[in-house]
Amino acid sequence: MTNDYAQARERMVEEQLVSRGIKDARVLRAMAKVPRHLFLESELWDHAYEDHPLPIGANQTISQPYIVALMVEALELKGTESVLEVGTGSGYAAAVLSELCAEVFSVEVVEGLALKARILLRSLGYKNVSLLVGDGTLGWEEHSPYDTVLISAAAPCIPRPLVEQLKIPGYLIFPMGERELQTLVRIRKDRAGIREEYLGDCHFVKLTGRYGWEA
Repeated sequence: MTNDYAQARERMVEEQLVSRGIKDARVLRAMAKVPRHLFLESELWDHAYEDHPLPIGANQTISQPYIVALMVEALELKGTESVLEVGTGSGYAAAVLSELCAEVFSVEVVEGLALKARILLRSLGYKNVSLLVGDGTLGWEEHSPYDTVLISAAAPCIPRPLVEQLKIPGYLIFPMGERELQTLVRIRKDRAGIREEYLGDCHFVKLTGRYGWEA
């Protein structure tokens, strides 16, 4: 069974990521390594490496593999960074990030999801991931500033605290737009200010909190 899923991950990397332009070798290795099926209920394991999001409970989803790879690649991680993730969900993206940076600090507003993700990440040996239950739009100031920030839910605008907790220079990537359709945006913060780059259309669950959508 383990070998079957390893082969499924390799097919996912080749057919869904490489074929669509994901080039960072470190990102491709991480996506091929992290057991995405374990971040789902067992009845969904056989669908874990398919090209779409899947439910994880609490009206939340695990993102499509390509979108995870695209967002992570856009952060241009080298291995020494401190990363803030907003929206832990199942913990899958945090696991991928942990393979690519020094520390991951992840915030999840749904306590049940956060607790489940914490147990799973620990059981899989991801020791460089720390989790907090709370309003992710406020960030996690205690460990700031961060080299990069990744928001795994759609926001109507850039949450100001997350920009403030970002280093100079630094990247923040998130889906921004209406409730049903968003654009994936990469923000670069440098001494000249804030610059936006648009990476294409996407669809995420909504980000709730003080700087997100109303619950």
